[in-house]
Amino acid sequence: MSAIGRSPNYPRKTSLDFLEHCSPRVASFYRYWDNKRQGRKMPSRADLDPIEMKPWLPGITLIDVFHNPRRLVYRLVGTKLIELRGRDVTGMTVEEGFIGASLEDVLENYRLAIEDKTLVYDWDPLPSPDGWLREPEGLLLPLSSDGETVDKVIIYSEVIRK
Repeated sequence: MSAIGRSPNYPRKTSLDFLEHCSPRVASFYRYWDNKRQGRKMPSRADLDPIEMKPWLPGITLIDVFHNPRRLVYRLVGTKLIELRGRDVTGMTVEEGFIGASLEDVLENYRLAIEDKTLVYDWDPLPSPDGWLREPEGLLLPLSSDGETVDKVIIYSEVIRK
């Protein structure tokens, strides 16, 4: 562990080379988000159409980002992710409802997406409440209503039972 509690070997990428390793569905969600940017650093939530997103909805998580002080709150959690967690965390903070190797590593993913306004691809295997080892792929992508400040993070997770 590093001095601030994050694992230096945590499996994450913040560059487009993740496309060489991710599943086709994760790549297609990235391309959808990228197309919605229309030359901007990031799209807004209003740019995303749930009807167009239908193939990914069971694996979508939408996080509201509040600043000063920073709070991250689950606004929407897809059905696949509720099943993986064994509970619905909608309305909870990330600290209350996170799933991952450690809270510090999860918060670092959000920090990168929010402060660096970048994608974060994560593939950390983890046990689920039913005892099955899962191999999730998560892609965190920033959203901004004003084009500058990240006010939401959308995540697409592809989960494979081992």
